[in-house]
Amino acid sequence: VQFFSLFSSFAREVFSKQLDAHPPQQQHRHWAQICSGNPTNRIRGCDRYGCGQFGADRHGGKEKHAGVDVICADGATVYAPFSGQLSGPIRFFHNGNAIDDGVQIRGSGKGYLFISFTKIFVALQAECYCVKLVCIHPIRYQGQIRRGQQLGRMLPMQKVFPGITSHIHVENCDHSDPTHLLTPDVPPLPQQRSGWATLCSGNPTNEIRGCDNYGCGYYGAPRRNGKGRHTGVDVICADGATVYAPFSGQLSGPIKFFHNGNAIDDGVQISGSGFCVKLLCIHPIRYNGRISKGQVLGRMLPMQRVFPGITSHIHVENCDHSDPTSNLERGKGR
Repeated sequence: VQFFSLFSSFAREVFSKQLDAHPPQQQHRHWAQICSGNPTNRIRGCDRYGCGQFGADRHGGKEKHAGVDVICADGATVYAPFSGQLSGPIRFFHNGNAIDDGVQIRGSGKGYLFISFTKIFVALQAECYCVKLVCIHPIRYQGQIRRGQQLGRMLPMQKVFPGITSHIHVENCDHSDPTHLLTPDVPPLPQQRSGWATLCSGNPTNEIRGCDNYGCGYYGAPRRNGKGRHTGVDVICADGATVYAPFSGQLSGPIKFFHNGNAIDDGVQISGSGFCVKLLCIHPIRYNGRISKGQVLGRMLPMQRVFPGITSHIHVENCDHSDPTSNLERGKGR
């Protein structure tokens, strides 16, 4: 009994060391989040430049898309999808434009421990990946990188393709379909979270817009050259994405924020459950009646048409102008 106890203890120690030596790719069935603001690796839909799914038509139907386009706001942080070896640069356009940069990662998959009564050894399951991430600027082109480690930043796609859904082009080196590897192990559901529900598909943690050429998205950020303050928060949401009710309540509207009839001058108010909030730059499915928490509320309007290059977002403003941040972040990541 003492022998097997010592044996088991030694095995755990060896296994622990191997996990340290080969983290953390081996512990996940799917790739990590690739872009900040898109924790589910949501794939670009269709816009006037084309569609983002694998096999979509290119060049008037003469070719097919050899990768997938993962939504990523210009300037956003990019992470390594798995652990591996970097190589590059990758020049996709070969013309030196503002987004003609990228990197390749080559690495292996899951690990397991095999124990015999005479030997203890670790073998890596033969599941190898090789992927090219294009339209990003990596922090380096060579060396090792770990799953989820910062890889670089998204390049300014709006400068090259104004109005497109900004994205990272993800292409397997063998041109196979990477879609199933991008899907999270357990997609988060709005109804399972405390606090307010997810507001926008593709942003289950209600991540707030950072700073871009048009300003910052946090509550109290400067407005009108410092003469005013932001009275709400900007929750990241891709143009055309599905919008959900943050809590159950009564709808009223429309809410016209800009009062000029532009492409994003629409919104709705929800009152109930102790809250009253205005959601702006969205088109609701209706302006009146009851709605339940997590129920489809409408869709994100085309913000890129009005503010090209901005981080598209829903403006969320409490009716009493108090800070809604804590309600948006409560239960974040759970």
